[in-house]
Amino acid sequence: MRSIIVCIRIQMKQHIPPAPAQPITASPASPRPRVDSAALLQGAATLEIDHGGQLYLLRVTRENKLILTK
Repeated sequence: MRSIIVCIRIQMKQHIPPAPAQPITASPASPRPRVDSAALLQGAATLEIDHGGQLYLLRVTRENKLILTK
């Protein structure tokens, strides 16, 4: 008889109120706007982004990397 182990990961959504307007800055060396990820995520591990009617999920991994999925 073989044993099967099943792991289920449940991700709970929490309501995050809209962030106050954060200034978007561009460094003198780079003309691209820059936003701090901590200001964007506000302590949450995931963030839903509505872009052109499509929903994307931005999440922080265990290694503190960012992953954007559709």
